[in-house]
Amino acid sequence: MTFVQMQPRTTHATAVGRTVADAMDTAGPQVCDDMTVEVALSVMASARTGHLLVCDDSGRCTGLVTQTQLAAARDGSAYSDRVRLRDILGDRGPFTSPVTTMAEAGHMMRYSDVDALPVVDEHGSALGVLALAR
Repeated sequence: MTFVQMQPRTTHATAVGRTVADAMDTAGPQVCDDMTVEVALSVMASARTGHLLVCDDSGRCTGLVTQTQLAAARDGSAYSDRVRLRDILGDRGPFTSPVTTMAEAGHMMRYSDVDALPVVDEHGSALGVLALAR
């Protein structure tokens, strides 16, 4: 696994003590959980991204949806044009903190079988995304 590093970093950041804050990408597109699947797919296509951060009415990050998840929901037998992102998100998480070490985040991603983790602050607001490079 190789982690994506999207922003320039200072030279004093070493691999041993690196945290999620050293490697995360900026938050990117954030959408409300009452958005429909079709609109979310359009936003994702316009932003040319493979995932969207989903937030509730209070601005707390409730999860991350991928193009694969949205396409599966749209292709499901129970799909209607009224299906909202909150309907397909399921359990909240997993999330990580910017002070989490890269080793801990990598373990969490492997255990949770995810390619991207929302990075949130102590209030649950999205700060960025830690994603695996492909």
